[in-house]
Amino acid sequence: MNTSSDSNFDIQAFLAQLTEKPGVYRMLDSEHQVIYVGKAKNLKKRVSSYFNKTDLSIKTQVMVKQVREIEFTVTNTETEALLLENNYIKQIKPRYNVIFRDDKSYPYVFLSKGDFPRLAYHRGAKKAKGDYFGPFPSSGAVKQSLTLLQKLFRVRQCEDSVFQNRSRPCLQYQIKRCTAPCVNYISKEEYAKDVKLTRLFYQGKDEQVIDELKGRMEEASNQLEFESAAYYRDLISSMRKVVEKQVISGSEVNADVFSVALKAGVACVTAVFIRQGKVLGTKSFFPKVTSINSLKELTESFIVQFYLSSREVPAEVILGECDVDIDVLSAAVREIAGRQVRVSNNVRSDRASWVKLANQNCEQALMSRLNSQTNQTKKLQALQKDLNLPSAPNHMECFDISHTMGEGTVASCVVFKEGAPDRKSYRRFNIVDVTPGDDYAAIEQAVSRRYARLLKEEASMPDLILIDGGKGQLKSAQKAFDELGLSDSCLISVAKGTERKAGMEQLFKPGNSIAQVLPDSSASLHLIQHIRDEAHRFAIAGHRAKRGKTRVKSWLEEIPGVGAKKRQELLKHFGGLQNIESAALEDLKKVRGINTHLAEKIYNHIHEK
Repeated sequence: MNTSSDSNFDIQAFLAQLTEKPGVYRMLDSEHQVIYVGKAKNLKKRVSSYFNKTDLSIKTQVMVKQVREIEFTVTNTETEALLLENNYIKQIKPRYNVIFRDDKSYPYVFLSKGDFPRLAYHRGAKKAKGDYFGPFPSSGAVKQSLTLLQKLFRVRQCEDSVFQNRSRPCLQYQIKRCTAPCVNYISKEEYAKDVKLTRLFYQGKDEQVIDELKGRMEEASNQLEFESAAYYRDLISSMRKVVEKQVISGSEVNADVFSVALKAGVACVTAVFIRQGKVLGTKSFFPKVTSINSLKELTESFIVQFYLSSREVPAEVILGECDVDIDVLSAAVREIAGRQVRVSNNVRSDRASWVKLANQNCEQALMSRLNSQTNQTKKLQALQKDLNLPSAPNHMECFDISHTMGEGTVASCVVFKEGAPDRKSYRRFNIVDVTPGDDYAAIEQAVSRRYARLLKEEASMPDLILIDGGKGQLKSAQKAFDELGLSDSCLISVAKGTERKAGMEQLFKPGNSIAQVLPDSSASLHLIQHIRDEAHRFAIAGHRAKRGKTRVKSWLEEIPGVGAKKRQELLKHFGGLQNIESAALEDLKKVRGINTHLAEKIYNHIHEK
C-alpha cells in the first residue's frame, strides 16, 4: 500500500486511518527514496511511536525529520512481516537499516558435518561446513526448539573444543539431554539416526515429532497429570512457531497477484509480486475512473496496460475473485509475453493465501486514499453544494441497524470529522425493549440515546446526520428529534434505491417526499456511500460480537462440519482456542482430519468473528 503527500504530509491524518494489523512499513524522504524499512505486529502502534514518543535516539530523530511519505504492506502474521522486511532490506538497502544489511539480524540453526555433528544456534556469516536452516523469524522460538530437540533426539549442542576434550559425560547426559558421543556411549550409526530426524524436523517434516508429543500430552491428561500435559502443550506451541509454513515463503513459484477494488468513485489495484515462492513486495495503483466502472472492465484493462508498459511477465498471473473473461485475458497476456502464461482467478492453497494478502493490502490502500485530506475537502465542498447546506458538513454522523431475525439488535453510530472517520468517537447501542426486527423503533431509540447524551454533556451537534434507510427510518429519527426539542434540518436518510445497487441511492429530507438522486460520478455521493458503508460494517461487527456473547458454546461449535472429534483434534494439535485463533491457514490444514476446504472455512470464521 502506498500513501504519499510530499511536503504536505499530514502524519496525524495518516495515523488516524492506519490499520492495526501486522505488516511492514517503508519510510521515504523528499526524493521518494526509502530510508528505513521496519516490521510491526501492530502497524498503527509501531508507526505512531516514531511521532508520538519524546525519548527517541538521536539517530531516530534525524531519520523521522526526513520522512515525507510512508508506504506499508499488510501481512497475515507478524512472522510474515519479519520475513518480508528481510526481503525489502536486501532488495532496497535503506541507509537507516545498517543493522539489517547482512544475515546477522536473523537466526539460523546450524548442523555441522562430521561423525558426530553439532546442533547449534547461529547468527552471522555461514563459514563453517554444514547445514544451515533458516532464516527463522523468531529468535526465542529457535532457542526453544533447540531445547526441545535436546529432549527428543539428544543431538549434542556443546562446542567442538569441549566435545573433543571430554573424558567423562557431562551434566547434559545425566539429565538425558545428550547421548554422550564424546565418550562413545552411542555408536555413529545410532547417532546418525538422531541427526537424520533432526534434519527432517528442520525441513518441515515434523509430523512424527508432533504425534509423539500429542501422545504424551494425552497420556498425561488421562492420568490427571495436568501440569505435565500443559508442559507438552507448550512444547507443541513452541515447535509450531518454528515450523509453521508462511505465505511469505511458499513454494517455488513466480507470479503476480492482483486485487482490484472500487469504492466511492475511487479505484485501487494492488499487485503482490511473488518470486521463487517469496513475496518481494506490494504496490498499489489508483487508475482514474470517470464513472462507476465494473470490476471486470477495470481488471481487464489494467492488467493489459500493466504488462504493455515493458514490465516483466511472470509464469503466472493470479487474480482475486472477480468476474473476468479468463480466456480473453490469458490470450492478451500471452501475446504480450510471447510465451505461455497461466492466468487464473480461482485458486487454492498458497495461491489463495496470496490472493487474501493482496485483498487486505488493496482494502487498506483504498481506505487510505479515500480518507486523504485533500480528497475529503473536495467532497465536503461538493456535498455542501449538492445538499444546499449552509456550511461544509465537517462533523457528520451516520446510523445503521444490524440483527439476525431480530436477535442481538445493535445500532451503530459512526462519526466523520473533516470527511474522514473519527473512530474513537464511534458508538454502538444495544437496542432493548423493542419488537424484534422493528428497525424503525431501533433507529428511534439509538438516535434518542445518542443526542440526549450529547445535550446532557453540552457537546456540539453534527452538521449532518445520515440514517441508513428510507422514509420510515427518517420519520423515526424525526420523532426522536422532536421529543428532544431539536431541529431536524440536519437529518437525511439514504435508501439503496429500487434496484439496491451502489450509485442509485435515494436521499430523503424531512418535509420532502421526493427523493434526491445524485449522479453516480458525484463526489458527494461517494462520500455518502463511504460513511454509510462504514456504519454498516460497524453495526455488523457489533451484532456479531453481541450474538457471540449470548451463546455459551465454543465458537468452534458454530462452524458447520466441525464435530466433536475434529474439535478435539484441533484443541490437541494447538493446545487451546487462543492458539487456534492465531493459527495460519497452512497450520490448520496440518491437523488430522481437517482437509483444505474445512481449514479455509475455520480460518474464515475466525477472521470474520
